[in-house]
Amino acid sequence: MAKPEPFPREAFSAFQTITTRWKDNDVYGHVNNVTYYAWFDSAVNRYLIEEGGLDIHNSPVIAFVVSSNCQYFTPVAYPEPVEAGLRIERLGRSSVTYGVGIFRPGDDTPCAQGEFVHVFVDRETQASVPMPEPIRAALASLPTG
Repeated sequence: MAKPEPFPREAFSAFQTITTRWKDNDVYGHVNNVTYYAWFDSAVNRYLIEEGGLDIHNSPVIAFVVSSNCQYFTPVAYPEPVEAGLRIERLGRSSVTYGVGIFRPGDDTPCAQGEFVHVFVDRETQASVPMPEPIRAALASLPTG
C-alpha cells in the first residue's frame, strides 16, 4: 500500500502550537507514535471548545473518537515545537472526519498527518445524535478536503 502524499500547510487552518515534552521521546530519540494521537485529540477538542462552544463537563451532546490513523513523514524530537492544523475530510449529520497535520513552525510539508473521526452522542444514553449547530458552524468554517 502506497503512503499518501502529504497535504501542504495551506490545506489546513486553525493552527495550534504544541510544546513537545521530554517524555514524548522514545528510546530511538524521536517522538513516539502514540504521542501524535494525543496531539490530534488535543487539537480537535481545543477547537471544539474554543470555536464550537463545547462544554466538556456539561454539554448534553459529546463526541466519541471512533477511528484514527496517522502517516509519518519526518521524525520530530524534543525540544522541537510543532503546530497542529485542522481540516475537514467529511462533515456528516452526527459525525465528522478531521484531517490533522503536524508541522514544524514555518514548514509547508507536515511531519505527520492523519484522520480523526468523531461521532456525536447523547451524554446519558450514548446514542448517536445530530451534532449541535454551533459545533457544525465552527467545523464548516475549516477547509475541506
